[in-house]
Amino acid sequence: MKNIEKIQLSQNGPLVSKLGLGCMRMSSIWGGPTPDENESIATIQQALDSGINFLNTGDFYGAGHNEMLIGKAIKGRRDDAFISVKFGAIFHNGQWLGLDLRPIAIKNFINYSLTRLGIETIDLYQPSRMDNSVPVEDIIGTVADLVKEGKVRYVGVSEITADKLRKANAVHPISALEIGYSLADRQIESKLLPAAKELGITVVAFANTAEGLLTGEMKAPLAANDYHSHFSRFQGDNLVKNLEKVEVLKQLAKDKNATPTQLAIAWVNAQGDHIMPLVSMSRRSRLPENMAAMEITFTADELNTLNTTFAPGAILGGTYLER
Repeated sequence: MKNIEKIQLSQNGPLVSKLGLGCMRMSSIWGGPTPDENESIATIQQALDSGINFLNTGDFYGAGHNEMLIGKAIKGRRDDAFISVKFGAIFHNGQWLGLDLRPIAIKNFINYSLTRLGIETIDLYQPSRMDNSVPVEDIIGTVADLVKEGKVRYVGVSEITADKLRKANAVHPISALEIGYSLADRQIESKLLPAAKELGITVVAFANTAEGLLTGEMKAPLAANDYHSHFSRFQGDNLVKNLEKVEVLKQLAKDKNATPTQLAIAWVNAQGDHIMPLVSMSRRSRLPENMAAMEITFTADELNTLNTTFAPGAILGGTYLER
Protein backbone atom coordinates (compact mmCIF):
# COMPACT_ATOMS: atom_id res chain seq x y z
CA MET A 1 0.00 0.00 0.00
CA LYS A 2 1.50 3.31 -1.09
CA ASN A 3 1.87 6.19 1.30
CA ILE A 4 -0.20 9.30 0.73
CA GLU A 5 1.46 12.52 -0.40
CA LYS A 6 1.53 15.49 1.96
CA ILE A 7 0.40 19.07 1.43
CA GLN A 8 0.98 22.15 3.53
CA LEU A 9 -2.00 23.25 5.58
CA SER A 10 -2.54 26.90 4.66
CA GLN A 11 0.45 29.11 3.87
CA ASN A 12 2.43 28.60 7.06
CA GLY A 13 0.97 25.42 8.52
CA PRO A 14 2.27 21.87 8.96
CA LEU A 15 2.37 19.09 6.40
CA VAL A 16 -0.80 17.00 6.39
CA SER A 17 -1.95 14.11 4.22
CA LYS A 18 -3.64 15.05 0.92
CA LEU A 19 -6.34 12.50 1.86
CA GLY A 20 -8.19 13.04 5.13
CA LEU A 21 -9.90 10.36 7.22
CA GLY A 22 -13.42 11.27 8.30
CA CYS A 23 -14.19 9.40 11.51
CA MET A 24 -17.90 10.28 11.83
CA ARG A 25 -19.17 6.90 10.61
CA MET A 26 -17.23 5.13 13.37
CA SER A 27 -19.93 6.28 15.80
CA SER A 28 -23.72 6.03 15.82
CA ILE A 29 -25.30 8.25 13.15
CA TRP A 30 -28.86 9.49 13.58
CA GLY A 31 -29.50 6.93 16.31
CA GLY A 32 -28.22 3.98 14.29
CA PRO A 33 -25.93 1.21 15.54
CA THR A 34 -22.32 1.86 16.52
CA PRO A 35 -19.87 0.08 14.19
CA ASP A 36 -17.40 -2.45 15.61
CA GLU A 37 -15.06 -0.39 17.77
CA ASN A 38 -12.04 -2.64 17.34
CA GLU A 39 -12.34 -2.44 13.56
CA SER A 40 -12.67 1.35 13.73
CA ILE A 41 -9.54 1.66 15.87
CA ALA A 42 -7.67 -0.67 13.53
CA THR A 43 -8.79 1.46 10.57
CA ILE A 44 -7.42 4.63 12.16
CA GLN A 45 -4.13 2.94 13.01
CA GLN A 46 -3.72 1.47 9.52
CA ALA A 47 -4.50 4.90 8.04
CA LEU A 48 -1.77 6.41 10.21
CA ASP A 49 0.62 3.64 9.14
CA SER A 50 -0.14 4.59 5.51
CA GLY A 51 0.60 8.26 6.06
CA ILE A 52 -2.97 9.48 6.42
CA ASN A 53 -2.50 11.71 9.45
CA PHE A 54 -5.49 14.08 9.12
CA LEU A 55 -8.24 12.73 11.41
CA ASN A 56 -11.53 14.60 11.35
CA THR A 57 -14.15 14.45 14.10
CA GLY A 58 -16.76 16.50 15.93
CA ASP A 59 -17.40 16.66 19.66
CA PHE A 60 -21.05 15.82 18.90
CA TYR A 61 -20.33 12.64 16.87
CA GLY A 62 -21.84 9.89 18.96
CA ALA A 63 -22.12 12.31 21.91
CA GLY A 64 -18.37 12.21 22.47
CA HIS A 65 -17.91 8.55 21.53
CA ASN A 66 -15.97 9.48 18.39
CA GLU A 67 -13.39 11.52 20.29
CA MET A 68 -12.89 8.75 22.86
CA LEU A 69 -12.45 6.25 20.02
CA ILE A 70 -9.77 8.40 18.38
CA GLY A 71 -8.11 8.83 21.77
CA LYS A 72 -7.76 5.04 22.08
CA ALA A 73 -6.46 4.73 18.51
CA ILE A 74 -3.73 7.36 18.86
CA LYS A 75 -2.58 6.43 22.35
CA GLY A 76 1.20 6.20 22.27
CA ARG A 77 1.46 7.77 18.80
CA ARG A 78 0.13 11.29 19.25
CA ASP A 79 2.76 12.77 16.92
CA ASP A 80 1.50 10.62 14.02
CA ALA A 81 -1.93 12.26 14.02
CA PHE A 82 -3.24 15.71 13.10
CA ILE A 83 -6.60 16.02 14.81
CA SER A 84 -9.38 18.27 13.52
CA VAL A 85 -12.38 18.84 15.82
CA LYS A 86 -15.66 20.62 15.11
CA PHE A 87 -17.78 22.07 17.91
CA GLY A 88 -21.02 23.93 18.45
CA ALA A 89 -23.74 21.52 17.28
CA ILE A 90 -26.26 20.57 19.97
CA PHE A 91 -28.19 17.30 19.81
CA HIS A 92 -30.63 15.66 22.23
CA ASN A 93 -31.87 12.09 21.82
CA GLY A 94 -30.42 12.11 18.32
CA GLN A 95 -32.34 15.24 17.35
CA TRP A 96 -30.66 18.44 16.15
CA LEU A 97 -31.49 21.34 18.48
CA GLY A 98 -29.26 24.05 17.02
CA LEU A 99 -25.92 25.70 17.68
CA ASP A 100 -24.27 27.04 20.81
CA LEU A 101 -21.40 29.30 19.75
CA ARG A 102 -21.18 31.51 22.82
CA PRO A 103 -17.62 32.08 24.09
CA ILE A 104 -18.53 30.53 27.45
CA ALA A 105 -19.77 27.39 25.67
CA ILE A 106 -16.66 27.13 23.46
CA LYS A 107 -14.42 27.32 26.53
CA ASN A 108 -16.46 24.48 28.03
CA PHE A 109 -16.46 22.33 24.86
CA ILE A 110 -12.68 22.44 24.41
CA ASN A 111 -11.91 20.98 27.84
CA TYR A 112 -14.27 18.04 27.35
CA SER A 113 -12.75 17.35 23.91
CA LEU A 114 -9.19 17.40 25.25
CA THR A 115 -10.18 14.98 28.01
CA ARG A 116 -11.98 12.56 25.69
CA LEU A 117 -9.13 12.61 23.18
CA GLY A 118 -6.54 12.24 25.92
CA ILE A 119 -4.36 15.03 24.51
CA GLU A 120 -3.18 18.47 25.58
CA THR A 121 -3.68 20.38 22.32
CA ILE A 122 -6.14 20.05 19.43
CA ASP A 123 -4.44 20.62 16.08
CA LEU A 124 -7.38 22.24 14.28
CA TYR A 125 -10.47 23.56 16.07
CA GLN A 126 -13.49 24.96 14.29
CA PRO A 127 -17.18 25.83 14.66
CA SER A 128 -19.23 23.20 12.83
CA ARG A 129 -21.10 25.99 11.09
CA MET A 130 -22.19 29.52 11.93
CA ASP A 131 -25.59 31.15 12.22
CA ASN A 132 -26.10 34.74 13.24
CA SER A 133 -26.61 34.03 16.95
CA VAL A 134 -23.08 35.10 17.90
CA PRO A 135 -20.83 37.55 16.01
CA VAL A 136 -18.09 35.91 13.94
CA GLU A 137 -15.56 38.08 15.77
CA ASP A 138 -16.59 36.60 19.12
CA ILE A 139 -16.49 32.98 17.92
CA ILE A 140 -13.12 33.17 16.17
CA GLY A 141 -11.74 35.49 18.84
CA THR A 142 -12.52 32.89 21.50
CA VAL A 143 -10.76 30.14 19.53
CA ALA A 144 -7.82 32.52 19.00
CA ASP A 145 -7.63 32.89 22.79
CA LEU A 146 -7.46 29.09 23.04
CA VAL A 147 -4.49 29.19 20.66
CA LYS A 148 -2.75 31.59 23.06
CA GLU A 149 -3.53 29.23 25.94
CA GLY A 150 -1.92 26.34 24.06
CA LYS A 151 -5.12 24.30 23.80
CA VAL A 152 -5.45 24.78 20.03
CA ARG A 153 -2.79 25.00 17.30
CA TYR A 154 -4.72 26.17 14.23
CA VAL A 155 -8.13 27.72 13.64
CA GLY A 156 -10.58 26.40 11.06
CA VAL A 157 -14.13 27.05 9.89
CA SER A 158 -16.80 24.84 8.38
CA GLU A 159 -19.90 25.38 6.21
CA ILE A 160 -19.44 29.11 5.85
CA THR A 161 -20.02 31.84 3.26
CA ALA A 162 -17.24 33.70 1.45
CA ASP A 163 -18.09 36.92 3.33
CA LYS A 164 -17.91 35.19 6.72
CA LEU A 165 -14.69 33.46 5.71
CA ARG A 166 -13.07 36.82 5.04
CA LYS A 167 -14.44 38.21 8.28
CA ALA A 168 -13.15 35.23 10.26
CA ASN A 169 -9.72 35.42 8.63
CA ALA A 170 -9.48 39.09 9.59
CA VAL A 171 -9.86 38.12 13.27
CA HIS A 172 -7.30 35.31 13.20
CA PRO A 173 -5.61 33.48 10.29
CA ILE A 174 -7.87 30.63 9.18
CA SER A 175 -5.93 27.51 8.24
CA ALA A 176 -8.69 25.30 6.84
CA LEU A 177 -12.20 25.49 5.44
CA GLU A 178 -14.27 22.29 5.77
CA ILE A 179 -17.05 22.20 3.20
CA GLY A 180 -19.14 19.78 1.13
CA TYR A 181 -17.81 19.52 -2.43
CA SER A 182 -18.38 17.03 -5.21
CA LEU A 183 -19.23 16.72 -8.88
CA ALA A 184 -22.86 17.03 -7.82
CA ASP A 185 -22.37 19.95 -5.40
CA ARG A 186 -20.37 22.70 -7.07
CA GLN A 187 -22.12 25.84 -5.82
CA ILE A 188 -19.05 26.83 -3.78
CA GLU A 189 -17.03 27.32 -6.96
CA SER A 190 -18.45 30.78 -7.66
CA LYS A 191 -17.40 32.65 -4.50
CA LEU A 192 -16.22 30.44 -1.64
CA LEU A 193 -13.43 28.47 -3.35
CA PRO A 194 -11.89 31.58 -4.95
CA ALA A 195 -11.95 33.33 -1.57
CA ALA A 196 -10.22 30.40 0.14
CA LYS A 197 -7.56 30.25 -2.56
CA GLU A 198 -6.96 33.99 -2.40
CA LEU A 199 -6.54 33.83 1.38
CA GLY A 200 -4.25 30.77 1.21
CA ILE A 201 -6.70 28.57 3.11
CA THR A 202 -6.70 24.78 2.63
CA VAL A 203 -10.08 23.31 1.65
CA VAL A 204 -11.12 20.10 3.42
CA ALA A 205 -13.79 18.72 1.09
CA PHE A 206 -16.30 16.21 2.47
CA ALA A 207 -19.27 14.39 0.88
CA ASN A 208 -17.30 13.59 -2.27
CA THR A 209 -19.96 11.09 -3.40
CA ALA A 210 -22.85 13.49 -2.67
CA GLU A 211 -24.62 11.32 -0.10
CA GLY A 212 -24.09 8.21 -2.21
CA LEU A 213 -25.44 9.58 -5.50
CA LEU A 214 -22.04 9.22 -7.21
CA THR A 215 -21.26 5.69 -5.99
CA GLY A 216 -23.08 4.16 -8.97
CA GLU A 217 -24.96 1.86 -6.60
CA MET A 218 -28.15 3.89 -6.19
CA LYS A 219 -31.28 2.87 -8.11
CA ALA A 220 -34.68 4.53 -8.57
CA PRO A 221 -37.05 4.45 -6.84
CA LEU A 222 -35.52 4.24 -3.37
CA ALA A 223 -36.99 2.04 -0.67
CA ALA A 224 -39.65 3.82 1.37
CA ASN A 225 -37.54 3.71 4.54
CA ASP A 226 -34.34 5.01 2.87
CA TYR A 227 -33.21 8.19 4.64
CA HIS A 228 -32.19 9.67 1.28
CA SER A 229 -35.91 9.99 0.46
CA HIS A 230 -36.09 13.08 2.68
CA PHE A 231 -33.98 15.05 0.17
CA SER A 232 -35.47 16.43 -3.05
CA ARG A 233 -32.42 15.24 -5.01
CA PHE A 234 -33.47 11.64 -4.46
CA GLN A 235 -37.19 12.03 -5.10
CA GLY A 236 -39.24 11.10 -8.19
CA ASP A 237 -38.08 12.40 -11.55
CA ASN A 238 -35.18 14.24 -9.93
CA LEU A 239 -33.54 10.96 -8.98
CA VAL A 240 -34.24 9.38 -12.36
CA LYS A 241 -32.65 12.30 -14.24
CA ASN A 242 -29.74 12.56 -11.79
CA LEU A 243 -28.95 8.86 -12.18
CA GLU A 244 -28.84 9.32 -15.96
CA LYS A 245 -25.87 11.64 -15.42
CA VAL A 246 -24.27 9.14 -13.04
CA GLU A 247 -24.29 6.64 -15.93
CA VAL A 248 -21.63 8.82 -17.60
CA LEU A 249 -19.48 8.55 -14.47
CA LYS A 250 -20.03 4.78 -14.34
CA GLN A 251 -18.95 4.33 -17.96
CA LEU A 252 -15.82 6.44 -17.47
CA ALA A 253 -14.99 4.46 -14.33
CA LYS A 254 -15.35 1.22 -16.29
CA ASP A 255 -13.06 2.56 -19.02
CA LYS A 256 -10.44 3.50 -16.41
CA ASN A 257 -10.76 0.23 -14.49
CA ALA A 258 -11.89 2.10 -11.39
CA THR A 259 -15.08 2.55 -9.37
CA PRO A 260 -17.41 5.57 -9.64
CA THR A 261 -16.56 6.36 -6.00
CA GLN A 262 -12.86 6.43 -6.84
CA LEU A 263 -13.46 8.81 -9.75
CA ALA A 264 -15.62 11.05 -7.53
CA ILE A 265 -12.75 11.30 -5.03
CA ALA A 266 -10.16 11.72 -7.79
CA TRP A 267 -12.12 14.58 -9.34
CA VAL A 268 -12.15 16.47 -6.03
CA ASN A 269 -8.45 15.75 -5.61
CA ALA A 270 -7.76 17.14 -9.09
CA GLN A 271 -9.33 20.51 -8.28
CA GLY A 272 -6.17 21.85 -6.67
CA ASP A 273 -3.13 21.26 -4.49
CA HIS A 274 -4.89 23.16 -1.69
CA ILE A 275 -7.93 20.84 -1.71
CA MET A 276 -8.06 17.70 0.47
CA PRO A 277 -10.70 15.02 -0.13
CA LEU A 278 -12.08 14.02 3.29
CA VAL A 279 -13.37 10.46 3.04
CA SER A 280 -15.39 8.77 5.77
CA MET A 281 -14.75 5.09 6.43
CA SER A 282 -14.95 2.69 9.34
CA ARG A 283 -13.38 -0.45 7.85
CA ARG A 284 -9.79 -1.22 6.89
CA SER A 285 -11.03 -2.84 3.69
CA ARG A 286 -11.96 0.60 2.36
CA LEU A 287 -8.49 2.08 2.75
CA PRO A 288 -6.77 0.59 -0.34
CA GLU A 289 -9.59 1.66 -2.69
CA ASN A 290 -9.73 5.20 -1.35
CA MET A 291 -5.95 5.58 -1.34
CA ALA A 292 -5.79 4.28 -4.93
CA ALA A 293 -8.28 6.99 -5.92
CA MET A 294 -5.61 9.57 -5.10
CA GLU A 295 -3.40 8.09 -7.86
CA ILE A 296 -6.03 8.49 -10.60
CA THR A 297 -5.47 11.25 -13.16
CA PHE A 298 -7.72 12.52 -15.94
CA THR A 299 -7.07 13.57 -19.51
CA ALA A 300 -8.34 16.96 -20.62
CA ASP A 301 -11.16 15.23 -22.53
CA GLU A 302 -12.17 13.18 -19.50
CA LEU A 303 -12.29 16.26 -17.28
CA ASN A 304 -14.31 18.08 -19.92
CA THR A 305 -16.81 15.21 -20.03
CA LEU A 306 -17.23 15.23 -16.25
CA ASN A 307 -17.37 19.01 -15.95
CA THR A 308 -19.95 19.25 -18.74
CA THR A 309 -22.13 16.39 -17.50
CA PHE A 310 -21.99 17.64 -13.93
CA ALA A 311 -21.96 21.36 -14.65
CA PRO A 312 -23.05 23.53 -11.70
CA GLY A 313 -26.81 23.14 -11.38
CA ALA A 314 -27.00 20.02 -13.56
CA ILE A 315 -27.99 17.82 -10.60
CA LEU A 316 -31.63 18.44 -9.73
CA GLY A 317 -32.83 18.95 -6.17
CA GLY A 318 -30.83 19.50 -3.02
CA THR A 319 -29.57 17.92 0.17
CA TYR A 320 -28.50 19.46 3.45
CA LEU A 321 -25.38 20.57 1.54
CA GLU A 322 -27.43 23.18 -0.27
CA ARG A 323 -26.55 26.70 0.87
